[in-house]
Amino acid sequence: MWQRFLSASSNIGVALVLAVFGINMACGDEGPLVKEESKVPPYTLPDPLITNDGKRITTADEWRNIRWPELMRLFETEVYGRAPAEKPKLSFKKTSEDDGALGGKAIRKEVTIDVSTKRGHVPLHLLLYVPKSKSPVPVMLGLNFHGNQVVCDDKGIALAKCWILNEDYLGITDHRANEKSRGSQTSNWQVEEVVKHGFAVATMCCGDIEPDSPAGLSQGVRTLFLRDGRTEPDADEWGAIGAWAWGLSRALDYLETDPQVNAKQVVVWGHSRLGKTALWAAATDPRFAIAISNNSGCGGAALSKRIFGETVGRINRAFPYWFCGNFHKYSQHEEILPVDQHELIALIAPRPVYVASATNDLWADPRGEFLSAKNAGPVYALFGKRGIDADDLPAPDRSIGDVIGYHLRTGNHETTAFDWQQYLAFAERHFSMTPVSATK
Repeated sequence: MWQRFLSASSNIGVALVLAVFGINMACGDEGPLVKEESKVPPYTLPDPLITNDGKRITTADEWRNIRWPELMRLFETEVYGRAPAEKPKLSFKKTSEDDGALGGKAIRKEVTIDVSTKRGHVPLHLLLYVPKSKSPVPVMLGLNFHGNQVVCDDKGIALAKCWILNEDYLGITDHRANEKSRGSQTSNWQVEEVVKHGFAVATMCCGDIEPDSPAGLSQGVRTLFLRDGRTEPDADEWGAIGAWAWGLSRALDYLETDPQVNAKQVVVWGHSRLGKTALWAAATDPRFAIAISNNSGCGGAALSKRIFGETVGRINRAFPYWFCGNFHKYSQHEEILPVDQHELIALIAPRPVYVASATNDLWADPRGEFLSAKNAGPVYALFGKRGIDADDLPAPDRSIGDVIGYHLRTGNHETTAFDWQQYLAFAERHFSMTPVSATK
């Protein structure tokens, strides 16, 4: 049935996205994929301003002290899982530095963040491009899929040694980086443009933190925190997305020690599954100043209860290790899920959040991402912040919103120069920076 649908569909975006991720979405007991608004079943969103015992939250203080802890506990125990309370030992070692990077416009640094507990250690490899400046600069921090060497065509970047996602067009079939991958995602990262705008770029490979596979637990940071005698986390403990988000916070730990960057102006961003990660990282770590979600879909910015595109059941079946064990209770039962993703965005309030969708990316449910961003607005209003005033999706390629921003870009499941233009403008505005275009 699914194969017949793809061959008959006039919208190739869904097929392209599924092909990219290698997902065989036979209907099974999950029902047909919903790709039309008329097929979305009735649903009710939980009100982020109503407490578990039915009280309405009316002030920012009540949100911070009553409702925020309730919602955080629900997301921790039912969706992403609890991160460990145990604090690891961290050490930072600069392994390379080039003062003439990007044609002399930036300083390139590579830093190893060693994370250790009594159970062992895991090295994380952070790459930074810092624009030359007399004062500390803000940072765009995000994880990559295929190793640091993909983000910029720079032979000075060390080739990743960690497990990475296979990619046919790069000839990666054994989960190991190769020279062909160097600079292969330059257009997705726009490093030179970001540096031109006065931002540092910081990135790590998600596979450094934990390989994106069912066997990744034994090779990543989560194994450092397993209780004696355990081989897997409890049902309410962190999955891979929680581990990746935790790793982003360890990158921020290093940035707080680097005098060339402003660690109070760190934007955490991500694409697809790493967009889910960026939102969770910002919710759990208030040190992140801004969060950006690019095409993050189910378990990211998209509403779960809409049952459009990728669903909780589908994502749990394809990637059973991303979320905590308890999240599997809601496969095909989103109606009993006690939270939805607009409340995840609300957990980041009053800090700015930007959500982006793409017209062909129906798998990630653009309307669901928009509605999630919009429905976080009442929480931001408690802090005197404006969210999104529009009642429906904006026209493609137009940015809307204030402290919550949104756009629907023409195209597919990817990060483009247009996306980066919006993200940089959004961050410049909230950091009170002079836009580059205004200085020309």
